Amino acid sequence: MSPLDELVRGAVAAANPAEAEVARVLQICNACRYCEGFCAVFPAMTRRLEFPQADIHFLANLCHNCGACLHACQYAPPHEFAVNVPQAMARVRGQTYADYAWPPALGALYRRNGLVLSLALAAALALFLVLARWLKGALWHEPLAGDFYQVFPHKLMVAMFTPVFGFAVLALAMGVRRFWRAQAPGAAPLAAAVEASSDVLRLKYLGGGHGEGCNEADDAFTLARRRFHHCTFYGFVLCFAATCVGTLYHYAFGWHAPYAFTALPKLLGGAGGVGLVIGTLGLWRLNLRRHALQGDAAQQPMDRGFIALLFLAAATGLVLTAFRDTGALALLLAVHLGAVMALFATLPYGKFAHGAFRSAALLKWAIEKRQPNRLSLADD
Repeated sequence: MSPLDELVRGAVAAANPAEAEVARVLQICNACRYCEGFCAVFPAMTRRLEFPQADIHFLANLCHNCGACLHACQYAPPHEFAVNVPQAMARVRGQTYADYAWPPALGALYRRNGLVLSLALAAALALFLVLARWLKGALWHEPLAGDFYQVFPHKLMVAMFTPVFGFAVLALAMGVRRFWRAQAPGAAPLAAAVEASSDVLRLKYLGGGHGEGCNEADDAFTLARRRFHHCTFYGFVLCFAATCVGTLYHYAFGWHAPYAFTALPKLLGGAGGVGLVIGTLGLWRLNLRRHALQGDAAQQPMDRGFIALLFLAAATGLVLTAFRDTGALALLLAVHLGAVMALFATLPYGKFAHGAFRSAALLKWAIEKRQPNRLSLADD
């Protein structure tokens, strides 16, 4: 029996090759433990001797793909063991989005939601809205003082977006619920929930093994990925907050759009839009330059499609705000609404899911680390 066979003979038979590869590399990592202090994956790994499917799914989503373990590993390619934790985890992680999708029949959309499909959907929806406006009247019109409800009435916009957004939230929540129930983590104490929330909001594990950042194209550490993720995440949050505040103004106080540039919805939306543009441009650049061994090439279209839609939604929103007092309002509004609708429509079956699944995995780890270690091998 070869040394490799000796190291992996305890690996459980997984349901597919991607899961079998995760089980294989984790058996080797469990014997080595050089990377034990790098992130949450490795201390969680040491609590296990075997890796059934539920544990593989949990650890794959706990991995933030920072790349530190690949560049530190003495068994990484071209070694005969070919240990590549980030790539193995990425492949399983992509599968979990499809496996736990709701409704299950739509899980295949994860594999088809690429860059071309996302942009084509945005273009189709924008074209539909442009044609609808053209049938109603000219696309180029007299300035409307920023009143986009004269282009598309408020009730029409609510009727278009509420069902799509509602289904996206429901589908994503049901998918994460299926993932959570498969993990059977037990009750979450308050301290675990607070710790997991802090880890999510700070993007703690994008700091790399020693807080110096991720490895992107080479062995050099950089915090660029963490910072661009922060811009993207909080930019999205601010844009969503702007929508919520605008809704409150409209229905609770009767303050209807358009709002002044100094109004809270505009301030939140403007800051969020700028953050999203900066974040998505940075993530796109990093995605193009990232080391080929650090991810799953098959998921690049999904990754880039999501980044592109976020960028389009933010950039068209900023342009719309800048030129809202011109005769181009109707055209710009149609393009922006098309991008936002496409983003919502692909939300539950695209890369957005990684944030929800990873948050659930971080919560499980915060719960698990407070429980007794049955193996007594890890110093928690």
